[in-house]
Amino acid sequence: MQTIDHELPPSWRRLKVGDVCKLEGGFAFKSKEYKTEGIPVVRISNVKAGGLDWRSKVYWSEQLEPELQRYLLRRGDVLISMTGNIGETCQVRESDLPALLNQRVGRFAINGSELISSEFLLFASKTDEFRGRVSGNAYGAVQQNVSGKGIEAVEFSVPPLPEQQKIAAVLGVVQRAIEQQERLLQLSAELKKTLLHQLFTQGLRGEPQKKTEIGPVPESWELVPLGSLAKIGNGSTPKRDNEAYWQEGTIPWLNSAKIHERFITEADQFVTELAVNECHLPRVKPGSLLIAITGQGKTLGNSALVSFETCINQHLAYALFTSSNVVPEFVLWFMETRYEHLRSVSQAGGSTKGALTCRYLKTYPVPVPSLDEQREVAHVFAALDRKEKVHERKHATLTEIFRTLLHRLMTAQIRVNSLDLLELGLDKERTIQQSSCPAKGRAKAGLLERQTPTEEGFILS
Repeated sequence: MQTIDHELPPSWRRLKVGDVCKLEGGFAFKSKEYKTEGIPVVRISNVKAGGLDWRSKVYWSEQLEPELQRYLLRRGDVLISMTGNIGETCQVRESDLPALLNQRVGRFAINGSELISSEFLLFASKTDEFRGRVSGNAYGAVQQNVSGKGIEAVEFSVPPLPEQQKIAAVLGVVQRAIEQQERLLQLSAELKKTLLHQLFTQGLRGEPQKKTEIGPVPESWELVPLGSLAKIGNGSTPKRDNEAYWQEGTIPWLNSAKIHERFITEADQFVTELAVNECHLPRVKPGSLLIAITGQGKTLGNSALVSFETCINQHLAYALFTSSNVVPEFVLWFMETRYEHLRSVSQAGGSTKGALTCRYLKTYPVPVPSLDEQREVAHVFAALDRKEKVHERKHATLTEIFRTLLHRLMTAQIRVNSLDLLELGLDKERTIQQSSCPAKGRAKAGLLERQTPTEEGFILS
């Protein structure tokens, strides 16, 4: 938990949540009272850092009984989870309404004083100090809970109202930039999913389709087993307690966690020549396709290309391409379309439970169009992948900027009193977004050292 290790400005105060608002709980709905339509009920699963998430399972109240009127949410309400992921907060937006409050989600009901703004309270509740104090007041061995009184007892730093509004405005600019990157990432994922289906069923030439065991494909595409295109095998893990296999190792070795990188360009672990010789580790050549044949969560069924010679563990299979009629990147993207199918096969009676086998992968049908069309398809997805990685980098950088700003503004390590809110418009939002680009090399490194309010506005430098 971050704490204040320096003296606050004289105009700032240390207050308890209960000094500025009351924590109101929601209605105690019974499971049998939930319906399949009506007014949505906000439960703890809907409360996310970026706002109410209606993509999770939604429960409904069929009609608005008189006793439920007091639990209707209003635009701008700040909510907090009181069970499970306790301390998670978000603000209600116009698009969330109408909605009702469940009993394990609390609402900060500001008491009408001029001490606090709801926007500032929202950001203050996201600091490590605030969440740490909420957790400190929690109870329950199996599932953590916190009471309204426990939240009202939390102490936090409060500047004068005008400074609160400026702090909230600056943090809001960064938050909106983060949300924009999240929307772009979602759109990129949806576009890629659509194109994967379209290009691997219709191709790029507009030719007639034919039915195959993997579904419709263009008429000129040939289906061949993966084993006729590549040598298939898998690796192993040298004994961890044998230091001679690992200490001062120089030969790359990959585990199944690396599969999620899609294009693997470096190793995190290394083995020795002795391990390679005694454990009979295969040397996987650059350009080989890796496939996760076992794994927890979403690992199994994923594929990646490796750009350097490496060894792998037993949870990965490799396909070392031996045919000149195939583009490895094309096969990679095709295998991505087969993710769900591979996972279902791993659970079928004809395969080792919870795993794929090299024997099965050798027979796996792969479509093979002309080399030119393979390259064109691979080029489309390479461009999408690069764009997606740009958004991921921007999102990560903006998130780090937000966390640093949040802590330093809320502890008065940096001040915004000299800022004019009218200056925090689109240009300043663009400034923050542009500074998040790694090519600029400014935002991440500069913000962590200092932040500079200027006469022209808030510049990350």
